[in-house]
Amino acid sequence: MAVSPTARHGPGKGGRRRRFIPAKSDFLPEESFQSLSNYGKALSQTPQRFVRRLFARSDAEVEQYDIRKRSENDMKRNLRWWDLMWFGTGGVIGAGIFVLTGQEAHRHAGPSIILSYVAAGISAMLSVFCYTEFAVEIPVAGGAFAYLRVELGDFMAFIAAGNIILDSMLGAAAVSRAWTSYFATLLNHHPNDFRISTSLAKDYSLLDPMAVTILILTGTLAIWSTRAASIANWTASIVQMFIILFVIVAGCVSSLVKVQFSNLTPFMPYGIRGTFKAASIIFFAYGGFDSISTLAEETADPGKDIPIGLVGSMSIITLVYCFMALTLSLMEKYTEIDSNAGFSVAFKKLGWNWAQYVVALCALKGMTSV
Repeated sequence: MAVSPTARHGPGKGGRRRRFIPAKSDFLPEESFQSLSNYGKALSQTPQRFVRRLFARSDAEVEQYDIRKRSENDMKRNLRWWDLMWFGTGGVIGAGIFVLTGQEAHRHAGPSIILSYVAAGISAMLSVFCYTEFAVEIPVAGGAFAYLRVELGDFMAFIAAGNIILDSMLGAAAVSRAWTSYFATLLNHHPNDFRISTSLAKDYSLLDPMAVTILILTGTLAIWSTRAASIANWTASIVQMFIILFVIVAGCVSSLVKVQFSNLTPFMPYGIRGTFKAASIIFFAYGGFDSISTLAEETADPGKDIPIGLVGSMSIITLVYCFMALTLSLMEKYTEIDSNAGFSVAFKKLGWNWAQYVVALCALKGMTSV
């Protein structure tokens, strides 16, 4: 016998619900789970159901109204374009800019790494336009999954959802472990000093409790309040922008003092092929902007705020990346740029050993917001 909502939540003053007592229907609401015979019958219909789902498609009205009704609670629409812009900036600019710039300038592009970032930025902007159109037409929290259900059907959406979840899990694990390494370096420790050594197989023997702690803290903040996470994100992003501005100004000033414009020649040592090869790799540094589209259901005015937030954040990111690439190209000849820590090593050669800590701090912030 089903338990009424009032009984499950318990009586309260004025008829208000005081506590929630979970029931089976909250976790297994489908009819097929109500009895063993129902489950057996549903199981026998799996091939037919699979075929139907293989070619089934949703529509915009179902995603915006029917799907949302199932949650019984609407999300608060309290995000504006300013929040979305800083969500995008904070979610995209991470440690990658400090690693990939030196790596690709040294190996493939030379000073034309600036054009590589322009090309990658244009490609990312085209994707932004697509996400913007979908997010405005279907302003729901499902993001790419919801768009694919409408355009290509449930099966393609299912495949994409699996890829998105896997990408998020692996990305979060990799970034959180890198966070530990940068934090240890910031405190003048070896990157593995805060990890626990075990007898497991090689490459799997170092447990990282600090990475787990960071994931729990950031996940808790995001779950607790989107608005609070937004405030924390754009505050930290502004601090990061000041640090990046310092790197750009300090690097350019040092280059102007020493008149190092000769470092920009030859501009394309590996030819146009090398420039675009670098662009295909540094496109990774633009990843993460798609997460803004999942905030559409929490946006006050999706038709206005999402386009401004997405396009604005991508424009800022592209400008920052190009100036960072120009700065590193001016500071050092492309043949002398360190592939792993280009900015830190470049500042060390200038005698600014303390600047490596500024770079590490900026990278930490980037990985935290990502």
